[in-house]
Amino acid sequence: MSDRESIVAEAERWLDGYRRAWASNDAADIRDIFTDDAEYRYEPWTEPLRGQDAILASWLERHDEPDTWTFDGRVVGVDGRQAFIQGETRYTSGTTYSNLWVVTLADDGRAASFTEWWMDQSKAS
Repeated sequence: MSDRESIVAEAERWLDGYRRAWASNDAADIRDIFTDDAEYRYEPWTEPLRGQDAILASWLERHDEPDTWTFDGRVVGVDGRQAFIQGETRYTSGTTYSNLWVVTLADDGRAASFTEWWMDQSKAS
């Protein structure tokens, strides 16, 4: 397996962990996918949340209830240890978002940084 294929596989495992954490909202699942000092940005231009505790607190405050959303996503590219994930999130409320996530993977496969780009499809003209 090439280095690139290895990173893609790592990113796919990370994505599986993210889906698990999103569905469970379980603190251990959330901590499992971020390094202790990870940075998390909900929008690329904002100051990041820093560290697992801040990410966990924000995640639980903003959590989505189970069965109120579906997510279809895949790793579309990597550059070194940085993975690019494209997805679509559909909420039962009717809102649909196009997503691009930029994730920098640490050597242990957890995210050292996560930046979310989301676009509300209802705003398409």
